[in-house]
Amino acid sequence: ANMTEIVECVPNFSEGRNEAAIEGIAEAIRRTDGCHLLDVDPGPSTNRTVYTFVGSAHAVVEGALNAARAAKQFIDMAKHKGAHPRIGAMDVCPFIPITGITPEECVERCACAFSQRASLELNIPIYLYGVAATVPQRKELDHIRSGEYEGLEEKIKKPEWKPDYGPAEFISHWGASVVGVRKFLIAYNVNLLSTKEQAHRIALNVRTSGRSKEPGRLACCKGLGWYLEEYDVAQVSLNLTDFETTPVHVAYEECSKDAKELNVAVIGSEIVGLVPLKALLMAADYYIEKENLFIVQERQKIRLAVERLGLNSLSKFDPDKKIIEYMIGLNKDGSLVGGSVRQFVESLAARSSAPGGGAAAAAIAAMGAGLGSMAGWMTYGNKKYAVLEPTVRQAILPLHTAVQELLPLIDADAIAFTDYMAARKLPSLTEEEKERRQAAMQEGLKTAIRVPLSIIQIANGCWPALLLVAQCGNYSCKSDVEVGAKALETGVWGAYKNVIINLSGLVDAEYKEQVQQEADEALKKAHDVCHEVLEIVERRTGDVPEVAQKRT
Repeated sequence: ANMTEIVECVPNFSEGRNEAAIEGIAEAIRRTDGCHLLDVDPGPSTNRTVYTFVGSAHAVVEGALNAARAAKQFIDMAKHKGAHPRIGAMDVCPFIPITGITPEECVERCACAFSQRASLELNIPIYLYGVAATVPQRKELDHIRSGEYEGLEEKIKKPEWKPDYGPAEFISHWGASVVGVRKFLIAYNVNLLSTKEQAHRIALNVRTSGRSKEPGRLACCKGLGWYLEEYDVAQVSLNLTDFETTPVHVAYEECSKDAKELNVAVIGSEIVGLVPLKALLMAADYYIEKENLFIVQERQKIRLAVERLGLNSLSKFDPDKKIIEYMIGLNKDGSLVGGSVRQFVESLAARSSAPGGGAAAAAIAAMGAGLGSMAGWMTYGNKKYAVLEPTVRQAILPLHTAVQELLPLIDADAIAFTDYMAARKLPSLTEEEKERRQAAMQEGLKTAIRVPLSIIQIANGCWPALLLVAQCGNYSCKSDVEVGAKALETGVWGAYKNVIINLSGLVDAEYKEQVQQEADEALKKAHDVCHEVLEIVERRTGDVPEVAQKRT
């Protein structure tokens, strides 16, 4: 299980006026284990409510099922009137991968898993759209919805409109549902001290569809210009439908470029609704590179992105309420990483097999990388060592990154072991059960091997940076570098021991041999380079020559 797997689900239900129904569906989602209901947005004129919730792939599928069950009790499509195009009671249900899961995995584990269960249990027709579409003409939602609920009775009889799941018949109280997977959509507005017309002109320049004759400059971007009376500003209002293709900062910079040509002032921008952490980190990385800054801490990167994009200009941008990962409080649950050192060590000492040596190895390796990073920081930004700054920069970043990557592996190792133990407890009476149990145990062992292998790879990736710090870092951090090197080596050694003990239970001989060889080489490398680091530090008698000369 991935600690940080997040999928967003945004089902639209054809009911926006009946309070009991709106609340009934919301409550069904709220009481689903592992689901965080973030927003309920009812529209009386469209007679439609949009729900937004997040959780793991498994949790959001359960949440969507519970919501659909509730909707079946409350909504009768035969009586539905509303301004928004619609085809069914649960009209559309997109699943949106946020982190720790690919769109393809989301199709299989969310869209298809949900559709299969919902169509069977509720006896409803379901079409797949977006990334999940099975035929090209079903990619676009509007195409599936054309003719709406009123035309469905005739449409569903046609062979080309046979549903992907469920009965190919008209169910009058429900209609049909459209389920799929799409990328996260960011609603993003750039603020201008200009007229509505000038804002619209910029929107036409940048949006994908452009003007009637010429396409716009940005891919995956819809847009128009409008005026906000309450703030007295114009806005280029954009929908970024794939922020990895057209990131927020690119949209901002392109609008700013056009505004400059029109002699119009840009006064920041706003993100409407929530945003994935990655979108802001991408913006931060862009400005860090552009301005040759040195910022490694996540929260500081977020501050930089908020400042450069002017996200506070109309209302305060609070990262804890606007960034999805922060909003749902990742790592605030009962994770080992989220607790205190005392709690972690006491849980190691307790009478239970997890957390054990693997989790301890990850923690020790993280401490090793952390000590190297600290020695780097104690050198960087210190006037005395100014001449070394470019060199030290190269060392701090990989060590800081390694710490961030090793910490989650403390929990991952404990979880992997728990999965293997669960597989051992599976029933094994019939031949089929025996086979299933054996397969689950083998898979559990492979997972239990993958985690310590990751610890080894990340820890061994730290050596070049630690060698740099050993050679030219602040001499007063000598013992910290030594402890750091020994901790890294011990982390690798501990993870190695966990790999080997789990290898013994594996059947796949080729895989065993490959892993054994990889682990042996990694262990030797850690031992050799650790020795080298300690020798370098031991030979040093003080600060490196270029620093020592400066002082005399």
